[in-house]
Amino acid sequence: MVASPARPTRPIRSVSFYPRTVSATLTPPDRRLTSYARGGGCACKIPPGELEDAVRGLVGQSGDDVLVGLDSGDDAAVVRLRDDLAVVSTADFFTPVVDDAYDWGRIAAANALSDVYAMGGQPVVAINLVGWPRGVLPMELMTEVLRGGVDVAGEVGCPVIGGHTIDDPEPKYGMAVTGVIDPKDLLRNDSAAAGLPLTLTKPLGLGLLNNRHKRTGEVFPEAIATMVQLNRDASAAAVAAGLRAATDVTGFGLLGHLHKMCRASGVGAVIDRQAVPVLDAARVALREGFVPGGSCRNLDWVRPHLSAGAGVTEDDLLILADAQTSGGLLVVGELPGYPVIGHTVAGAGIEVR
Repeated sequence: MVASPARPTRPIRSVSFYPRTVSATLTPPDRRLTSYARGGGCACKIPPGELEDAVRGLVGQSGDDVLVGLDSGDDAAVVRLRDDLAVVSTADFFTPVVDDAYDWGRIAAANALSDVYAMGGQPVVAINLVGWPRGVLPMELMTEVLRGGVDVAGEVGCPVIGGHTIDDPEPKYGMAVTGVIDPKDLLRNDSAAAGLPLTLTKPLGLGLLNNRHKRTGEVFPEAIATMVQLNRDASAAAVAAGLRAATDVTGFGLLGHLHKMCRASGVGAVIDRQAVPVLDAARVALREGFVPGGSCRNLDWVRPHLSAGAGVTEDDLLILADAQTSGGLLVVGELPGYPVIGHTVAGAGIEVR
């Protein structure tokens, strides 16, 4: 193994953030939702290193029935109600990732539901979380966002029955989702064992395409289709196969979430970069410099725990660190129909080949 390459200077396109007042009489094309937020989607998360520093003193809260708490930084909390039933609880929200209000609602809902699926659970109820600049954007747009969320949750029979709204300078939307699971079926990020395949259930590149969309207005249907795709089937397949370890790949990128899983489980990993599925348009966006700041921060955070083999470029690592919104599941084990992208190993750290 050799050390990962230093990051070269590259053209990263950026744009200043200037809030603007919009008349409700303007047509939707004149009202780009992504222009009302500095970040977008899961790329607007607080960087992983800063977040861990902030909550470090809060870990260790537990009880006899707390099956998953803060300690491993897993996707959701899990509390046992009885021997064969536990409740899964999560919340997730973010600023606009696309300009279409309905699609943003669908994506945010799929992303929130994914945390329950990443634990192997089934969502049973959701409530909306909304921040809205009510004096700037018309309420009709907020209705479209909420309609998108309700429609996606309805696909899996998860009723959306309430929520909370605030008047906010930036639009924000997501859900708090409650699910259920039999504790014996639980998927965790601290249960990976060495010597097992690593499977990824959605392609990477969503952060790059979302950033290009924000900067240029170009729409990428393949990115939207990927983000609204629910992780329900992959989760059910992992549970049916008796697998024990999984996480979903969102704002911290594949490398960031894999690092958290390896650290929590006491194992290392090897990634075959050529086996990792990537949306074709994302490679073009990368070459043209549409790299989200969140993706760069992800790579900076995981770089001390990373080694790169011969031929692995900085662009390869940026794709693997790309901040995903409503990404796929990263599962320890093999799932029919999904690509194996590497394997776990004894030891520590991540090697990219």
